[in-house]
This record gives sequence, structure tokens and C-alpha cells, in this order.
Amino acid sequence: MHTEVLNINKNDCFLCQVDTCLSFNPFVEHLKERVQTEKTLKSEFYKYVLNKFEQDTCIDLDMHPEDAEKYREMLELIYSILTPPILNEKEFFWALSTPVPEKIFFSTDAFFDFHSSHHSGLHAVNMSQGELYSQRQKRFIYNLILERLYGFSTVSKNELLYAYVDPETGLSRYYNIQTNTQFVNIKLIGELPEISFEAIEPYINNYEGVDILEQIVPLSNFKFEGFTVITLTDITLLHALDNIRNELVNHSNSESDQYTLIIDSLKTLSENPAIEFGLLPFLTINDKLIFDTDECSQSVLITSAKEFSLAEETFYAITDDYKQNPKPVFFRSLTDDKVSKHPFLNILKQAGIKSYGIFPVYYNKKMAGIMEVYSYEEIVFYEKLLSKLQVAIPLIAQLLQNSIDQFAARIESIIKNKFTSLQPSVQWKFNEVAWNYLKKGNKRKKNREIETVVFDDVYPLFGAIDIRNSTIERNTALQEDLKALLTIIMETLTVLKEHIHLALINRLIYKCEEWFEKVNGFITTNDELILDGFLHDEVNPFLNHFRQNYPDEKVTIDRYFDALEEETGLSYVNRRNLETSMQLINTSINHYLEQAQVEVQESYPCYFEKFRTDGVEYDIYIGQSIAPDRVFDVLYLKNIRLWQLKSMAEIARLTYGLTDQLSRPLQTTQLIFIHSNPIDISFRNDERRFDVEGAYNIRYEVVKKRIDKVLIAGTIERLTQPGKIAMVYFNQTEAAEYQEYIKYLQEENILADDLEYLELEELQGVTGLKALRVSVNYEIAL
Repeated sequence: MHTEVLNINKNDCFLCQVDTCLSFNPFVEHLKERVQTEKTLKSEFYKYVLNKFEQDTCIDLDMHPEDAEKYREMLELIYSILTPPILNEKEFFWALSTPVPEKIFFSTDAFFDFHSSHHSGLHAVNMSQGELYSQRQKRFIYNLILERLYGFSTVSKNELLYAYVDPETGLSRYYNIQTNTQFVNIKLIGELPEISFEAIEPYINNYEGVDILEQIVPLSNFKFEGFTVITLTDITLLHALDNIRNELVNHSNSESDQYTLIIDSLKTLSENPAIEFGLLPFLTINDKLIFDTDECSQSVLITSAKEFSLAEETFYAITDDYKQNPKPVFFRSLTDDKVSKHPFLNILKQAGIKSYGIFPVYYNKKMAGIMEVYSYEEIVFYEKLLSKLQVAIPLIAQLLQNSIDQFAARIESIIKNKFTSLQPSVQWKFNEVAWNYLKKGNKRKKNREIETVVFDDVYPLFGAIDIRNSTIERNTALQEDLKALLTIIMETLTVLKEHIHLALINRLIYKCEEWFEKVNGFITTNDELILDGFLHDEVNPFLNHFRQNYPDEKVTIDRYFDALEEETGLSYVNRRNLETSMQLINTSINHYLEQAQVEVQESYPCYFEKFRTDGVEYDIYIGQSIAPDRVFDVLYLKNIRLWQLKSMAEIARLTYGLTDQLSRPLQTTQLIFIHSNPIDISFRNDERRFDVEGAYNIRYEVVKKRIDKVLIAGTIERLTQPGKIAMVYFNQTEAAEYQEYIKYLQEENILADDLEYLELEELQGVTGLKALRVSVNYEIAL
């Protein structure tokens, strides 16, 4: 036991203001009570100790910590009473301190050695951020005053969690330091200030409120007498488990960071710096394992397989085999003999790993993944380590299952957003209908009909971004490719004619020249089919025969067959360039609309559906029935109409800006259909999409589908033109509203000052159509 003084806090400016007295009196009073109540043999020992204190002159004295050696016998008696006899003081962290913990004056060998060697490296873990040690001490004092003198119980406990990095292992260790104030008496100086719990409750456990408490209840009114008992407990393993548990519950970090933190906790749990951990959730698509995700990057097997280019088929075969027969496997050393029996160990050996183990992890009796234990040193796999890891396995199982669930949720979200019509803005209605179906359904009645999902009185907005002359562009690309192919055939046959003397070659060249002339003009779908037949039935068999039987001509003939490859051949160059250009335009438009609709949804929930044509078309529906919990006003409709017009201008500028990136030059046209009256829409279960409801509303769909190629009345000019936005409408009120939006965007320099008012040709069953048309300003920066 040690009587040397250990300073808990070097900065004791605050504590010198607190009146404290180191005394044995509270302990003696406690002994007297125990002597009266204790019925076992302990009472004799208590009487003996009490007698020693009463005979000694240390009672009723104000002692100094520096004089502790004078009272060694008394202090050892206190230790004997307050600790179990079986404890070894060389291993037990225990000490006595001043009433308000400031100086330790008596401690076990274990506590003294720990404090001496680690005190400078310790740092508090559970102190509030920004809280100073002096503020912590004040909170300690006020919690004691409020509990003893006012009867106010506090949430705060007299314990602190400390951590330090072990210099030998590099791993963090955690210690719980608990302060027992049982032998501290508080003496009142003067009158006790009157306070109400409601007045001080906000400040009790808030370190920033301690200064306010000091104004209400001055510390000068109190004197603290006695001593405190301090115990220190190593809770490293418990804290590591708590860290894992808290990380799973709070989800305060990204999934990748979460894996890293949990693996660090596993290393702390192992108490061996040489041991590393890997975690691999079993993510599947259509019951097939997949590993190319961030969640799988924490596995050393995965990272090593990628680094050393293990064949994908081999790796999947290994993992599938293990999944069929999962069991714990540990290799203390990766010898050549073991590598020959288990080839996958070779990549780990190349990565410098010398010991490796796999442990299957189950969640609800279903395999959720594996935990890897490995080292760059040869390690002995002790049962003690296994038992430490065993307590963490349920938490690891939860982590891996969380990854599986989150991955499945991401896949489902993509499917919903990209492939189905069900959007968050209308999800509530489908939930409601599905619940009614379950609630009202009669289990004995099969093939029950589910009610139709309907939204009444919604305002429609339609927009179309079309690639100009896409049909003509396709025909032109086809013609150019076919002419290139026929040219290659004729060149190939001409070369063959020099070495192979067959009249049939001249006939094939003649037929190719005929086709070249026909293709150079106008080619129909029927012509294309006949040409395919000519190539398939005559040209291909002819050239294939000479390629197989005349090796010297193989190189020449291969040039023709290479040209037929759809993905790389010369006879598809123009069609590939066209398709690539169209795809770039449509992808850019789709990406813009997906981002832009977030802004639209924030103003008021609406249903937004896109359709792929040669360009992109979209329908938007907005109204009270879409979001019954929010009050709808026409201002939201006006806002989305302005957004639609502005977004069309931005899309036109976006596609114009892609010109240099297009392998085939293309232009887009922008069209808006203005419809002022609300309509009803319903979800068609057979087609899995929304459609208009009722005869009147169907007229809206008819007009929408017929205006894409409408002409200006009395001319052969199409309404839609590159670089312009066309707005089709029926009545002047609609035009007046859009004129205001156009004027605003002209002032913003987004639209040009060339607004046109146009009458449109009569369409089948549709008369009275008019249009506004205005150019987009390409001059301002994109």
C-alpha cells in the first residue's frame, strides 16, 4: 500500500475555493452504526477497528494528505473493512482521496503504479464536449449537496470513463473510475438557501449551468468533511461491445465508416495488436452472391482477390462451396501444403498474410456472412480469444444483416424509381388501397377485385423533347451503312476475281451495283428485307466457301465478315454513331429531369412520369387529391408551369451544349401542351401506369398525342423547331398566363425577344388550336 500523495488535477485553483477537511469522523460514525446492527462475526472486527480509532488521536482532527504515513495503520484497517479479504492489492485498483477528489493519499500498489505510469495519457471519454475538469468537479459537488441537503436525486453518477492507448500494443484500453462519497459529510455554514426543483432542474446535469447554480446556492455555505473512496475498473472488453452496439443503434456514420469502427472494436476485444479482422456480408442478386460493393471492401479475401487478379469464376466457386458447407476454419500458418489443398490461400499468402481464419455468422438461423480473423504473423488461436469473440458474434450478425437489408432496399428503390410508376408522392394512396383490400377481403372468396387507384381534379402538364427528324436521320444512317457494306462486298469480289475465275463473281458484283443505286435513292422496309435475304442466301455462303477452301484469300474475305459485326463492324458505323448520340441526349435530359423534379416536389407533391420516345416525354399531375394533407392553391400550379417553361429552355441549352460531344449532329425541339382544366386519372393495373379517366378527359390525351407534328395553319412548316419552345393552347386566358412567364424569362435573358402567335392546322377531331413560340437564348453561359 502507498501513502504518497497523487494529484488528481494539477490545476487546483477552483478547489482551493472549496472548504474541505480530510477526516476519519464520518467513517467512525458509520462503524458505530454497523456495530449496533451487525449480527455476524463481522461485528467483532468492527468493534476492534472502532476501538483502535477511539484510542488513536486521529479522531476529530483535520488531517493533511501529506501526513497519511502517520496514520498507515488506520488506513489499512479502513482498506480491510471496505474491500473483500480475498482481493490482491497488487491487482486491485483502489484508493482514498480528499472529500472532493483532489489528492489521493492512500492507494493499492496496482492503483499507484497505474496512476504513475498512465495518468498523463488518460483522457475522459464520457465528459461533455467542452466541459473542463473544474466544471466536472463543480457538478460532482452540487449533485452531492442537492441529494444530501435538498433531497433532489440527480441523473449523474459519480463515475468517469477514461481511456488511454497502451504503448505496448497500440490498442485503446478503457477504465471506469467510480467515486464513493459514503464517508463525506456536508456541514452547513449559515442558512440553507431555499430553492425549488423546477428552478434548478435545467442546470443540474448541464455543465454550462453550473455557474448559475453557484449564484443560487453559493459553495461558501458548505464545508465538506471526510474522505472519498475511488475504485478503478478495467472495462475494455465491455466498452468494445458497447461501441459495437451503439454503432448499430445510432447509425451516425456511413456504412463504410461503421465497418471500420466495428472492426477497430473487435481488435480492442481481441487485446492482440497482431490480429486483424475482416467482415463480409453475403449480398445476393437472384440468389447469386455478389461482392463488388463497398460493404465487401472490408474483407481481406475480397481485396486480395482483386489485387492479385484471382479469376472471378474461381472466386465465386470458392465462396459458393463454402456457403454450401459453412464451418469455422483456421490456418495458423499458410504452408505450401495447405495452399495446394486450398488454392484460395495463395492470394492471401501473396498479400503477406501468415495466419487466416473464417467463421460463419448466422442471423435467425440463416447465414448472413463471414467474419475473418487474420494476421501478418503466425498466431496461436487460443480458446480465450474465441470466447471473447463469441460475445460479439450476435452484434456482428446484426451488422451483416443490416448490410443485406440496406442493399435490398437500395435495389428496391432503384426499381421503384427507374422501372415502375409508383412514386413517393402517390405511394400513400396505394398503401391505403392495399390496406382496404386486406381489411375488407373475405379469405374464402378467391380472385377478389382490388379498388382502382384514382386521383380526381388534378391539373395536367405535358412536355416533349424530341430529336429533330429522327426518322430521316435513321434512314440516312441506314443508307450510308448499306452503301459502305455494298462497297466492301464489291471490293472483296473484285480482289477475288483476280485469282479465282468464275463468272458468278461478275454476276454478284452486278447485283451489288444494282443494290447500290437503289440504296442511294429511297429504300423501304421491304427493300431492306430483300437485301438481307440477298446477303444471307447468296453473298455470305459464296464468300464463306472461299474463306474455308482458299487460305490465301482469307484475309480479304475476313474484312467483309468483320464489317458485319453489329458492335464493331464498318457496316454499322453510322447507325452506332446515331444511337450513341441519341442516347447521350436522352441520358442528359433524363438526368436533368430527375434532379430538377426534386425542386418541383419540394414546392408541392406531384406525380411525375417520363416516357422514352426518340426523345423524352413527360406527364406531371398536381392537385389536392395527390397530397390531401397539404392545402392546394393555384399558386402551386402557376409555380410548376413557370418551372416547366424555364426547364424547357435549360434543356434546349443543355442539348445544344452537347453538340461537340455528338458523333452524329442532332438537334432537339421542345413542346408544351397547356391545359387549364383539371382532369381525373386512374392507375391501370393491366398496364401498370396512370391514364386519364372519363370521356372528356380522353380528349386531353388525344390532343397531346397529335400535336407533335402539327403544322402552322396555311403552311408546310412544323410548329416544333430546333432552338425554340412551342406552347400549344386553346383559349386566350392560357396564353396570357404564359406571356407573363415568357416576359419574365426574356428579362432574365433566358428567352429571346421573338415571341410568335400562331394559328395551327386542324387535326382529326381537333380544331381551334393556337400556339406561342419563342427562341431560347444560347448566348448566356450554360
